[in-house]
Amino acid sequence: MDVAVTNIIRPRNAVICPSKTLRICCGAMRYCLKSSSHGGGARAGTLLLGGGGGVSAVEVETPSLLLSTRKGLPHFVSPDMLPSLPSPDSRLLHLSPFHFLEAVSSSMISKLGGLHQMLGLQDYGFVALPRDSIQCLPSYDGTNKTGASFETPCGRCLIKPKEYVEMISSMRPNIWVTLADEVPAWVSDKRNRKSVDRTLRWMDECISLNMAGGDIFGAIVGGSNVLERQRCAEEVAKRNLSGYWIGGFGLGESIGERPRLLKAVCECLPVEKPRLICGLGLPEEILQGVDAGIDLFDSTYIYHITIGGFALTFPLDTSKSGVSSHNLAEKGSDFTKINLRSTAYRKDTAPIVEDCECYTCSNHTKAYINHLLNVHEMLAQTLLEIHNTYHFLGFFRTIREAIKGGYFKQFHQDFVNRRRDHLCNGDV
Repeated sequence: MDVAVTNIIRPRNAVICPSKTLRICCGAMRYCLKSSSHGGGARAGTLLLGGGGGVSAVEVETPSLLLSTRKGLPHFVSPDMLPSLPSPDSRLLHLSPFHFLEAVSSSMISKLGGLHQMLGLQDYGFVALPRDSIQCLPSYDGTNKTGASFETPCGRCLIKPKEYVEMISSMRPNIWVTLADEVPAWVSDKRNRKSVDRTLRWMDECISLNMAGGDIFGAIVGGSNVLERQRCAEEVAKRNLSGYWIGGFGLGESIGERPRLLKAVCECLPVEKPRLICGLGLPEEILQGVDAGIDLFDSTYIYHITIGGFALTFPLDTSKSGVSSHNLAEKGSDFTKINLRSTAYRKDTAPIVEDCECYTCSNHTKAYINHLLNVHEMLAQTLLEIHNTYHFLGFFRTIREAIKGGYFKQFHQDFVNRRRDHLCNGDV
């Protein structure tokens, strides 16, 4: 089923530049929903982030991946290697403003012209979220009515809405998420209600204090309480926002209860605006989110498997009959990844994935990366992050093709079944 829905969010002073290359002034975002899956919530579209002031417009297809960063730069990939990743799929960068509590001050970042100018990444889009699922994590027991508590590189900090908006204003990201009171799945219903009330109040404060321009995504919380999730989503949908960030996932809920929570939220949101989520990382979890109607995902999963010495190897080729065959009998494989620290790869002169076109697979072997890992050479993480990012972006491209081709449900089920069969057969 093809859907032609376009949403344009534009401030009063925004001007569209008349040129063949579409460039929209900062603070203007366009989302176009192009197709959706039969009998499900999965959808494919395009997201165009505005440019201007020396910053280029960025257009990506959705569902899409946000690349995890530390202070605006990927954890191991240097800026000169970023162009080796698929473009424009790799042009969205996810950062937490709290990374900069131990570094350059907000006033200095503002004087330098914001993050795009300071980092020299004018061709990339920045998405600012309080949580990064690595170092900046919500600390619900320290949160109170004045602000949200987070574990940061500087220790536990209480962040008030005004302080948060000031940080955002200095960085000038393309998209930023309002401050939220995220709670884990095991808290009481009373604490869930309180988190929703605080999140809605802080959202209104952030909107009223907004000095940064950019597009605002409203935060939706509610823990594992379906009714509170729905209440929060319905209230957030009433605000004049560019999109929505669904928080509180990856904080203790089971993978079995997640589809019910996601469905409850997405059914309350307008279809013409994009949805972003944090806390879903495994391929199966990504497929769950896509099936519910999520458009944008964070990528801390890549960071965690790279640190562990793992490389993604699951097949990307699909057809209407399911996922193509792939030899996954290698030791250390769980259908999705292999452990390159294993001695099984000490003399393996093949690339990580035979038909992969990433820089790592085009130039290096499993044996070389195994050596780098065992001598604790940082280049190992650099090469692994390049491959894992390239491969995961290919996974998202395959998902989009499945949605457009009308066989996403079958693709989803085949992927889960093959992973389950692989584990049950004891191939790991």
